[in-house]
Amino acid sequence: MSRGFTLVDQNEEMELYCLETEPFGTNAYIVICRVTDESVLIDAPGEAEAIEDKLKNTRVKYILITHGHMDHTMALEELHRSLGATLAAHEADAGKLPVRAELYLRDGDVLECGNIKLEVIHSPGHTAGSLCFRTGHYLLSGDTIFPGGPGKTASPDDFRTIVSSIQEKVLTLPEETVILPGHGASTTVGTEKELFEEFSSHEYRDQLCGDVTWLES
Repeated sequence: MSRGFTLVDQNEEMELYCLETEPFGTNAYIVICRVTDESVLIDAPGEAEAIEDKLKNTRVKYILITHGHMDHTMALEELHRSLGATLAAHEADAGKLPVRAELYLRDGDVLECGNIKLEVIHSPGHTAGSLCFRTGHYLLSGDTIFPGGPGKTASPDDFRTIVSSIQEKVLTLPEETVILPGHGASTTVGTEKELFEEFSSHEYRDQLCGDVTWLES
């Protein structure tokens, strides 16, 4: 069973929640505009009833999918039906979803949730259509980056792609940016930038891929 929603942050305009779901420990995130009561769900990994309950007093505008892997979409069909929100994903991953996406997202798009803006960052590597969503000083990174390393990759080419995504699109953000990944605990851009600099200071083998950490490669 999940441990329930955790309040990540709250201010005059926004509430940000995280729910770690079973059986894969996948995080679902909810962003709520406190001014307009509009909300956004990021990923639909499970615990549909708990998510519906948390969103019941809001107007859900979007369901945003970071990527098309099953552990992030197990509850998508049920939640899309019950919430009536627009389903948005990158076109490269849309074919993996159990429900047809109604909006294709591209790098640089900006979505509005009441007074809150979410910037879309295309970060391929874990999958071709992987996305991150940036709002304020938070980056909801899906499986692009975790504390201590990148998301799992299936080939050396994918590993090189995810490293480029992280280097060019994540580590260029302000160092105080909090990274909220698709599994596990948070980290910061500053922390990951320091670890990545150590990783990039030496050559890594050409065939490197899979589950990699910056300091063990």
